[in-house]
Amino acid sequence: MENSIYRNSGNYEALWTYQKSVAIYDITCYFTEKYLRKFDRTIDQMVQAARSGKQNIIEGCKASIVSAETEIKLIGVAHASLYELLEDYNDYLRKISYTDAVRGRIWENDSIEVKKMKELARAHNDAAFFMNIVMTRPPETIANIAICLLKQTLFMLDNQLKKLEKDFLKDGGLRERMTRLRLEERKKQGSYYK
Repeated sequence: MENSIYRNSGNYEALWTYQKSVAIYDITCYFTEKYLRKFDRTIDQMVQAARSGKQNIIEGCKASIVSAETEIKLIGVAHASLYELLEDYNDYLRKISYTDAVRGRIWENDSIEVKKMKELARAHNDAAFFMNIVMTRPPETIANIAICLLKQTLFMLDNQLKKLEKDFLKDGGLRERMTRLRLEERKKQGSYYK
């Protein structure tokens, strides 16, 4: 699409950020349904934050064909939604730590659990893989697994946003591409009539 006003539309399904966000969404749906009290407002908030992260990655990638600005905004919304979800999982663990410090422990960055999760998360993007693990673990472990996946996804989204910014600075937006291609076309037409 070099000589087109349109940008290449992103294949969101190939993005690791999207694949991880599917796993995060599935884990969050399972976790909230199984371990939070029915009618707790946190259930809807967590599920909606997980869904928003996933859906905004899709929408941003699909909007990229015509608007770098919209893509950047939507990936930013996905980023913010997943940060909100991260804080909900941290809140859950902090709340249970008041009654049981061992169960409510948030895994430290240098802990064996985090190191193992980082290895697994680097090797796997499939939601089904993580769901097989999650369905055999207690809620505090599930929350920590979600936190690890969220941190990794947020890091990747940071990098994705930096790349989008770099691409925008290099290639411009829709109006700039339209102007550039129109000027090139006029130049071709002008040389044809000489």
